[in-house]
Amino acid sequence: MRKAVAAPYLVWMAIFIVVPLGLIVLFAFTDSSGAFTLEHISQVGKYAGVIWRSILLAAISTVICLVLAYPLAFIISRKPENKQRTFLMLVMLPMWMNFLLRTYAWMTLLENTGLINRLLGLVGLGPFQMINTQGAVVLGMVYNYIPYMILPLYSVMVKIEPHIIEAAQDLGADSLNVLWKVLIPLSKSGIVTGITMVFVPAASTFIISKMLGGGTNLMVGDLIEMQFLGNAYNPNLGSAISLLLMVLILICMFVMKSIDTEEEMEGMLL
Repeated sequence: MRKAVAAPYLVWMAIFIVVPLGLIVLFAFTDSSGAFTLEHISQVGKYAGVIWRSILLAAISTVICLVLAYPLAFIISRKPENKQRTFLMLVMLPMWMNFLLRTYAWMTLLENTGLINRLLGLVGLGPFQMINTQGAVVLGMVYNYIPYMILPLYSVMVKIEPHIIEAAQDLGADSLNVLWKVLIPLSKSGIVTGITMVFVPAASTFIISKMLGGGTNLMVGDLIEMQFLGNAYNPNLGSAISLLLMVLILICMFVMKSIDTEEEMEGMLL
């Protein structure tokens, strides 16, 4: 009975996950004639700079999301239940809008004749070059992915009983000690989940870097798109780059999972 219930899911996985991954591996290790080759894997090293930039910008965006989302998630979790629902709706509201429209909106705001530079011009500042920069790419990723950091943090923090914080304060812990010794240890599972949910799409994004980076701040997602859809059509090389990106993301997810598992084991021992 259980196998019958799981059958549709297994078929879905086979068609939309296993088969595409198998094709990526096949194309990565074959040439245009279908013969086995390591040429495309070896060529990936030429794009080490782009891969490093992708990881760096994704890591910066993830850290910023964590710094901004952590206090916001805590504040929401301490509100009355009816207000929590209101704040969560406001957090998720931008996600109801099309991803491209949100990014286009930032292009309008950041361009040299955009709203921000016009407002700065009223006080004699600017215009500043904000569009087509790495800062614009990071800003776009933070704006689009911060809800994925807030929601898992909130889901963990809302379960932290207020009397635990009060007990720590009664024992003489100041705000900083409450944060480091009570809140962060109790919310580490949410932190790990949030980091994973933000870093993975940020490292593989291509729309944000193309629209806000102006094509001068290529990320690995842009390289993959160019190999499959651009003038430099080379699906074998694109598959090799995709395979490397997938391996890097799996390594990051494994590290995050290991940290989370270690914390759970420590909690059980205590």
